Amino acid sequence: MINSTTINSSKSNEAKVFSVKEINRLVRELLEQSFPSFWISGEISNFISASSGHWYFSLKDDEAQVRCTMFKNKNMAADWVPKNGEKIEAKCFISLYESRGEYQLNIELIRHAGAGLLSEAFNQLKEKLFKEGLFEASCKKPIPQFPKTIGIITSISGAAIEDILITLKRRSPHIRVIIYPSLVQGKEAPLAIIKAVDTANTRMECDVLILARGGGSIEDLWAFNEEIVARAIFSSRIPTITGIGHETDTTIADFVSDLRAPTPTGAAELVTSFTVEIIKTIQIYKNQLNRVMTGLIRELIQKIDYLEKRLISPRQQIQRQKEQIHQYIQRINRSLRGALIQYRLHIDKLKLNLDHLSPQAVLSRGYSIITNIDGGIVNNINQLKLDDKIHIQLNYGQADANISNLKK
Repeated sequence: MINSTTINSSKSNEAKVFSVKEINRLVRELLEQSFPSFWISGEISNFISASSGHWYFSLKDDEAQVRCTMFKNKNMAADWVPKNGEKIEAKCFISLYESRGEYQLNIELIRHAGAGLLSEAFNQLKEKLFKEGLFEASCKKPIPQFPKTIGIITSISGAAIEDILITLKRRSPHIRVIIYPSLVQGKEAPLAIIKAVDTANTRMECDVLILARGGGSIEDLWAFNEEIVARAIFSSRIPTITGIGHETDTTIADFVSDLRAPTPTGAAELVTSFTVEIIKTIQIYKNQLNRVMTGLIRELIQKIDYLEKRLISPRQQIQRQKEQIHQYIQRINRSLRGALIQYRLHIDKLKLNLDHLSPQAVLSRGYSIITNIDGGIVNNINQLKLDDKIHIQLNYGQADANISNLKK
């Protein structure tokens, strides 16, 4: 568990310089591990439904307010979208958005203010049945590892039955399935559920029962919080698995059943497993991975949501790019003009050097070029003999001569 001693546990740590990211990470871990989930009530303000599907809002009362985030995978379970000014109750835990160093409440569940009365009734019945021993592990009937027939108690028009049948067909298509149709919501639902349980126990044609329905509010799931339904499940001779609502939903029926699954699909997965222990182990690893991945995804999506607000329009982007191109053209023109000037100076210098070294320049300084009769240049006395004819090239004009005298 992360606590304050992580930062100041020894003298050696006193010299360490932490980065902002490290401090924010330590604070987030400290908050999340030190505070369990809790319920909070307040009034919605500054509500935003981001393009990512996440909800961002504040909860406030007369004296304070706090930032809240309800991620898509959580708010999808809600059957209503809260509005500014609406009073709600929310189940949440404290966390920190590391990139901005702001603490926030991560919302798991929401309900209309006043739903606490149902929660109170729920807790009273839970306490009563607990004292009677209906939740005792010793009362749980073992789930068969290799069921031949599976009974399903649920609404035939709901999404839960489709999810269960698809999962059973994919995992164990050889297992026989019997459906006991029942209402799963409303005033008549408790009696309908009891009747379906009694029918299954009278016929005794299945090895295990799945009692299931899809997600909903606490009011929608209330049939599974009725005492008569709980006692019917407890009295069933057939082992019962409940898969009611979403993973975060818990009903009285879940406590008295022989095994609780997080969802209807989860119930179908558990009942088709070779052993309950194997499924529990797999579920533990799956949940750990989900928590890690969910944390990373939440952080990245929050960054995307934050950056989304800072995006500039395509027209502004095009204008900026035009300005950059104009600057590049000016810099290229200046560079080309500078290079041309340097090349011209270099050419002038080479031209001057050529002028100094040209034969005509040498002749203009009083020198001459002598060639023999074959046209070869004479630069040594040994190349001449008496009476040889030579040709003399001067700066202005030329002449022919005969050698009459040689001196070395």
